[in-house]
Amino acid sequence: MTRPIGYFVHHQGRGHAERCLSIINALPSSRPVTIFCARDDLFPALPAHAELIRIPSLFEGDGHENEALADIPTPRTVHCAPLGWPGIRKAMGQIVAWFVEADPALMICDVSTEIAQLSRLCSVPHIKILQHGDRDDEGHQAAYDGAIGVLAPFSGKLAQPEWCGALRKRIFFAGGLGKADSLPEREVARRRLGLDDTREIILVMAGGGGTGFTAAPIAVGARTRPEALWITIGPMARDWHATEPGNLVHHGWVEQAADYIAAADCIIASTGNTTCQQILAAGKPWLAVPEWRYFDEQHRKAECLAAAGMATIRPHLPSSAQAWSRALTETYSHHAPETQRAAIDDQPAERTALWIEGLIARFWNDHPTPVRETLLP
Repeated sequence: MTRPIGYFVHHQGRGHAERCLSIINALPSSRPVTIFCARDDLFPALPAHAELIRIPSLFEGDGHENEALADIPTPRTVHCAPLGWPGIRKAMGQIVAWFVEADPALMICDVSTEIAQLSRLCSVPHIKILQHGDRDDEGHQAAYDGAIGVLAPFSGKLAQPEWCGALRKRIFFAGGLGKADSLPEREVARRRLGLDDTREIILVMAGGGGTGFTAAPIAVGARTRPEALWITIGPMARDWHATEPGNLVHHGWVEQAADYIAAADCIIASTGNTTCQQILAAGKPWLAVPEWRYFDEQHRKAECLAAAGMATIRPHLPSSAQAWSRALTETYSHHAPETQRAAIDDQPAERTALWIEGLIARFWNDHPTPVRETLLP
């Protein structure tokens, strides 16, 4: 019997699901994978060796929660463990039942300290996905300490300086993991999108994990650089007071984000993982503006990008014409495309799959699946 892999996927944004798909597509077709996620629309197509079990959200109530338990303090060793939530009990029960039935090789947790600790308590080895941020709390540390491996879906050049010692030795870095396919040439992308070959194009893009940017500061930037065409993709909150110039167009969600990235001369974007991978692979001048995330994830990632010379950063969108001019001048003048592209590994998904299979071989080859005895009535 080939032991299956379990894979918990957080449903905020698309990055967790995208890197899950890249990994399972690189795993041997003989390795069954069961995905647990609160959304099934993030996985339009799965390979034959993978299945999806939709579970209730661990983070969103359904109206059946016991409000009398809402004010009970959260222990330091967990992050999101409210009491009186039947949806959480059902989700955890589904995962534990699968542990018992499937006898898995391991569980990949992307991301939840509670699922990571549940796996360890159920005697199931787990791999913990590592994200940027201030994560020295007891909950994260317990999840890392209990893991047989820690997977960082980005380059080691973007490691936070405090990741050292025993933790650093257990981290497997996979720069580019989860990124889209290779980008088209700039001219090809512009023809596809019907864009002028000669005009400067500034692309503003926001990922799906938050509320995106607001229109007013983008409008200020577009007025500051009127010769350029400013295009926004992704969520964009509209401000009633924003007076938008004619060189600013909003496209919202698009299927061909790779074409827009390839067509752009400069990109203004937050620092979500998939966004980072795509921009770094393209080697584009990048003004990185982190969005709010738990544990300051995007702010810490922006710091690492700046330290590595891969992006110009600002804590928020520039708020005046002068600030926009300074930010864009710095973004172009500090651009280092080779440094950016060096953060993308060759075949990161395949390397990750080999690392996972190596862990399984190390811990399970000498311990074959026990033969289940038939119980007599």
